[in-house]
Amino acid sequence: MAITKTRKEELLGIYGDLLKQATGIVVTEYKAITVAQVNQLRDKLRDVQGVYAVTKNTLFLIALREAGWPAPENLFTGSTAVIFGAENFPQVAKAAIGFNKDFENFYAVKGGIMAGTVLNAAQVDAVSNLPSLDELRAQLAGLIVQPASGVVGVINSAVAAVPQVLQAYVSKHEAA
Repeated sequence: MAITKTRKEELLGIYGDLLKQATGIVVTEYKAITVAQVNQLRDKLRDVQGVYAVTKNTLFLIALREAGWPAPENLFTGSTAVIFGAENFPQVAKAAIGFNKDFENFYAVKGGIMAGTVLNAAQVDAVSNLPSLDELRAQLAGLIVQPASGVVGVINSAVAAVPQVLQAYVSKHEAA
């Protein structure tokens, strides 16, 4: 069924807005997913600031080009849906792949785009295994705190040694 020019412009605007907010996308081919499962997926993605949208391939390719993203035509064939990741793309990819595994592969991950790089399905899976931003922040904080705690330990042991040195000095002079 053909869509009107007005509807095409509306879809381009929607796709453009989603791409402006996205740090990466996962391109999927949906197969046997029901409306209830789509709603479950959308709920799961919403928790990690992701959005699931069924797209019209030709219009989405135009939106990608207009937004300055790579437009790999090979990813946009057949029944396509796109998962947009806003702030934390690895968490969105993890949620998308985890949902698909939990529900016996209702869609196939074709690939994705992150930081201007086109990813294949295996690379999207690898991105999904990256730590979240919160985990990275915790690791970074640990790296910063670790040397500081070492310095505190050295200072504490030096301060604790002062009374022992003084006691040894007093004992030596009392014996003499």
